[in-house]
Amino acid sequence: MRIEVAGSTHVGMKRNHNEDNYLVLTEENLVCVADGMGGHSSGEIASRIAVDELGEFFRLTSKDQDATWPFKMDKQRNYDENRLATGIKLANARIFERATTDSKYKGMGTTIVSVHFAENGVYVGHVGDSRVYFFRGGILQQVTEDHSLLNDYLKAKKLTPEEIENFPHKNVIVRALGMKEQVQVDVTRVDPLENDVFLLCSDGLSGMISDAQMQDILSRTPELEKACGQLIDLANAAGGNDNVTCVLARWHAA
Repeated sequence: MRIEVAGSTHVGMKRNHNEDNYLVLTEENLVCVADGMGGHSSGEIASRIAVDELGEFFRLTSKDQDATWPFKMDKQRNYDENRLATGIKLANARIFERATTDSKYKGMGTTIVSVHFAENGVYVGHVGDSRVYFFRGGILQQVTEDHSLLNDYLKAKKLTPEEIENFPHKNVIVRALGMKEQVQVDVTRVDPLENDVFLLCSDGLSGMISDAQMQDILSRTPELEKACGQLIDLANAAGGNDNVTCVLARWHAA
């Protein structure tokens, strides 16, 4: 198994600082994107803690298979699913602890999307409304489900395109790291095929350009670094209302 990766982040056209962070941990076949929230620089702190803690947990458990985990394993999940979920839960605990013990970080939080390329499959773990897609055979498919108020409404009742466009609370997320002492982590398994590309992004990308536009760029631009830059440029050209972060990872069998 070999993973080809490219990643980039941009402050966007409307913000004065970047609260997104991303991680490419090639030795552990792990990538993730975190989109922070909170006043002043606390969102940036939350997203940095998230990617650092997840990365450190993967390094630790890789070196010491018998290392004690901070949370019990879920018997309904296999080792790789538990490892990814536990790393994210640990990140949540660290952010929540910082937010409740230091008043200047009160209320900070972050989304997270992560992809771990394991020997028996690809595992996607996420909390919040940042997204993971996978691109196969010219088709882009969304893997994650947004933990947002808008998505809750969409599941509860059918909204017209006009109602969706004018929904007053599009940016409200219902689940994020740091909001509570414990967090529910969604983990999805994907069976990869040669040349599958996984796209991780903050909503600064998915909220500014359509899935069809993303699919078009990936179809026309096989070079991951170039495609990453084009995706971010397109989001900024559409208004760049938020920080924009994109990570692309291509799976090879050998």
